[in-house]
Amino acid sequence: MFGKRLTLFRLFGFAVRVDASWLIIAALVTWTLAAGVFPRYLEGLAPWVYWVMGGSAALGLFASIVFHEFAHSLVARRYGLPMKGITLFLFGGVAEMSDEPPTPPAEFWIAIAGPLSSLFLAAAFYASSSLIEVVGGQAVLFGVLGYLAWINLVLVLFNMVPAFPLDGGRVLRSALWGWRKDMRWATRVVTLMGGWFGILLIGLGIGSFVLGNFIGGVWWFLIGLCLRQAAQGSYQQVVVRQ
Repeated sequence: MFGKRLTLFRLFGFAVRVDASWLIIAALVTWTLAAGVFPRYLEGLAPWVYWVMGGSAALGLFASIVFHEFAHSLVARRYGLPMKGITLFLFGGVAEMSDEPPTPPAEFWIAIAGPLSSLFLAAAFYASSSLIEVVGGQAVLFGVLGYLAWINLVLVLFNMVPAFPLDGGRVLRSALWGWRKDMRWATRVVTLMGGWFGILLIGLGIGSFVLGNFIGGVWWFLIGLCLRQAAQGSYQQVVVRQ
């Protein structure tokens, strides 16, 4: 799944690594924010300020994804699953589990831990940005914190879509698995949903291109392509393990 990886640090016994593809996403996030988002909502600043804001927000997104994956990893370890570490790669991160969760309840709590952690971050960043606005703080800091609150909320909503391997797909798999007592069948259902959701996002990206939204088109197309491939690979992995 991954190419060349660099270990950044270790925390709570977990190695945090970054895949070479993460450099692409970091550059794309910084460019999107510096050239499009921040100039639209905070007018009149120097161009270099927008690039500093974009880079700072990209680092904040990096930290938010690591926090999200740590939540998954800590709960997985609580259920006795050996963890290989956390790797950031193109369009997100993954807590690398050596095996599938042992029971449907374990699957549910491991999956839901990530969105709950992102929801906590969204509330914390929103409260911080609101406080800065009230006391008349700098617009630069207000803009970065406001973006981080918004993007963490987006991560919650997107991850809870019931399409594997998103967290919402894992929550749905836990329910189907508990109902039919058949993990392979449950995985098949949610990975099919993940594949179709990926196609939907690819179509949205193509539509955005046609309508002239180049940046949005790039995002939707690549996320859809990555999600579809991940869904197909996840089902094959379950079949091989069984």
